[in-house]
Amino acid sequence: MMRSLAGFTGFTAFSRLLMAFFVVATVAGCSGMGETKDETTGWSAGRLYSEAKEAQADGAWDKAAKYMEKLEARYPYGRYAQQAQLELGYIYWKGNEPGSALAACDRFIKLHPNHPAVDYVYYLKGLINFNEDLGYAAYFGTQDPTERDPKAAREAFDTFRELATRFPNSKYTPDAIKRMEYLVNALASLEVHVARYYYKRGAYVAAINRAQTAIKTYPQAPAIEEAMYIMVIAYDQLGMTDLRDDAGRVFNKNFPDSRFARDGLERKKGWWQLW
Repeated sequence: MMRSLAGFTGFTAFSRLLMAFFVVATVAGCSGMGETKDETTGWSAGRLYSEAKEAQADGAWDKAAKYMEKLEARYPYGRYAQQAQLELGYIYWKGNEPGSALAACDRFIKLHPNHPAVDYVYYLKGLINFNEDLGYAAYFGTQDPTERDPKAAREAFDTFRELATRFPNSKYTPDAIKRMEYLVNALASLEVHVARYYYKRGAYVAAINRAQTAIKTYPQAPAIEEAMYIMVIAYDQLGMTDLRDDAGRVFNKNFPDSRFARDGLERKKGWWQLW
């Protein structure tokens, strides 16, 4: 009986030792399988940059970004690193990473405020926000883009304005100014859209306030015609005849042939669909 127990105990110890060996071998094997060799090890700054540009030319934006990131990390003080910082914003944007693209633009502006190409970075930053606001639907759909959150539009406008103010002779400034005009119209139309929303729900005071905001903030925008008309009819609904008549005189003087006087608030094709 004692011999049997001793044999059993010895067999159990051996089994545990064998199992431990297999566990260690399996872990080591899995660890080895998980490791991937970095193909860029030993590459010079010039080669990393050229490979990134080649990937960019092929539309492989993820690969281009990876090479530019490695370039900046390994050679942070060379001329190639600065060029990588300049180009990463565009690469991220084309790779559908607008958040990373904006962060790259802000970082470049902070690090190199006097760089000869910093005007381009301001333009790129404005363009990213502009397209983020405009979206696919604004080009090919029927949705009014002014009915969406205007945060990106305002940021785009502020960036384009800074570009036009700081770099009036930049080759990017004329296009930035045209986009600013579009954004002014969009932001004004947003205010008028909200005023119309309030009016149709009987919140006439709120409608008047939003219409006044549009008129004061964006006095030259096309949407001002509707804003003034909303003020007239909202005052009328409130029984404030003196203010209604004053607003009506201003409205008729500025828009003698207004379609709103004829059709009311029935919506027609908007200016955003003609841009």
